[in-house]
Amino acid sequence: MQRRKIPSTGEELPVVGCGTWQTFDVGPGAAERVPLGDVLRVLFDSGGSAIDSSPMYGRAEGVVGDLLAQSDSRDRAFLATKVWTTGRQAGIDQMQRSMRLLRTERIDLMQIHNLVDWQTHLPTLQDWKKAGRIRLIGVTHYTEGAHDTVLAVLQRARLDFLQIDYAIDDRHAERRLLPFARDNGIAVMINQPFGGGGLLRKLSGRKLPDWAGEIGCTSWAQILLKFVLANPAVTCVIPGTSKPDHMRDNAHAGVGSLPDATLVKRMANEIAG
Repeated sequence: MQRRKIPSTGEELPVVGCGTWQTFDVGPGAAERVPLGDVLRVLFDSGGSAIDSSPMYGRAEGVVGDLLAQSDSRDRAFLATKVWTTGRQAGIDQMQRSMRLLRTERIDLMQIHNLVDWQTHLPTLQDWKKAGRIRLIGVTHYTEGAHDTVLAVLQRARLDFLQIDYAIDDRHAERRLLPFARDNGIAVMINQPFGGGGLLRKLSGRKLPDWAGEIGCTSWAQILLKFVLANPAVTCVIPGTSKPDHMRDNAHAGVGSLPDATLVKRMANEIAG
């Protein structure tokens, strides 16, 4: 799998990871958890490492922590989670709980979820980074309407990462956020690369275009992910899934060639209109 540098550290991150919203919010039963363990195994075996979660995602953090412990694979994971509450002490308490659930003494990437009380949490994240409890800090959002505010935060705060929505039918981030991140050394993690899922469902019944083979794509999911990865500002994309076969399919998007500028334009015209 291809890897891209995190500008603030120079370390390389595999370009396809795994999101856990909804998909990892499950109970303790083997029928629910065994497939998720297989999802993580496929992620790692494919060369990926990023796993993104949040206290907002129900039981997902605990499930990830349990599965990594059971497979003794914490050292293979780039663990990203979030703080999603108001107030300094509430934020500290929540992050400590996340670390217990994830069964780790250090979080690779701690993000302020949807900018909730970001001015309060940022100093805490900076202090924890200096102390080595977290390695990287960032902010997240998932709606176009918040992009102006996100940009203002990026201009004010010193951050390692931005997590934002971007897809072939959701290209608003191309206007200012992605160029700003590229020009200012901020790594970018992409959520909702399938446009929230609706686009992928709509495309599933269509024949793959003739040019799919030119970039090594054998599925619509790979086409949509390679479109996102074609933007050089993007560091990693985190499609969520609970199915090992889908994880394997997604991971293949990180292998081989990516569309050039001409093909990117054609893809956007033919798929998103």
